[in-house]
Amino acid sequence: MAKKLSQSTQDYLKHIFELTEHGATASTNDLAARLGIAPASVTGMVQKLASLEPPLVNYRKHQGTTLTEEGQQAALEVIRHHRLLETWLVQSLGYTWDEVHEEACRLEHVISEAFEARIAAALGNPERDPHGDPIPTAELIMPNDEALPLSSLRPTQAAIIRRVNDENPELLRHLDELGLVPGAQLTVTAHSSFDNNLTVLVGSKASVLGLSITSKILIEEI
Repeated sequence: MAKKLSQSTQDYLKHIFELTEHGATASTNDLAARLGIAPASVTGMVQKLASLEPPLVNYRKHQGTTLTEEGQQAALEVIRHHRLLETWLVQSLGYTWDEVHEEACRLEHVISEAFEARIAAALGNPERDPHGDPIPTAELIMPNDEALPLSSLRPTQAAIIRRVNDENPELLRHLDELGLVPGAQLTVTAHSSFDNNLTVLVGSKASVLGLSITSKILIEEI
């Protein structure tokens, strides 16, 4: 966007995009939980974003928030920065995939478009970051991704892991130990209807996973 947005505004737009990516609206409570602030503060901010010219969000009381076209473009720009930075930190600076999220959150707001372009070129214009998340194109188009949560599978379905939620470093380290990383192939061998635990096989290694984990792994069935 021509006008530089504040870090706070960029964070709001990024989280609204993530909450509404699949057609939902972003509720005040969900945004408050993600941002770690009071719901009343969220309401005030989204009302401010809706009153800008041009508006960055559509807000209706008790009906949630969505992005306008301008807001979506701004959100995609920040997300592109974030995911390129994560990829660069892993591939060029030797970070592990559980270390890069917070670093990228700090850097995504300050790099220039010229720096972004150089990172992309140096990396060969990657399509996904280290966690498997698609990287918006330079034209700020989000690639289509139809991955499903691992929790949706049942025995004896097989799948390839496409994406893993990147916000919990401990979870990422645990999944790395289990071999549950993007590109890995798995087979579901058992399902517990009592607690929805899944037993999955990666190579010769079997793991029992609860819903708190299987909901954060996105797969493509094969």
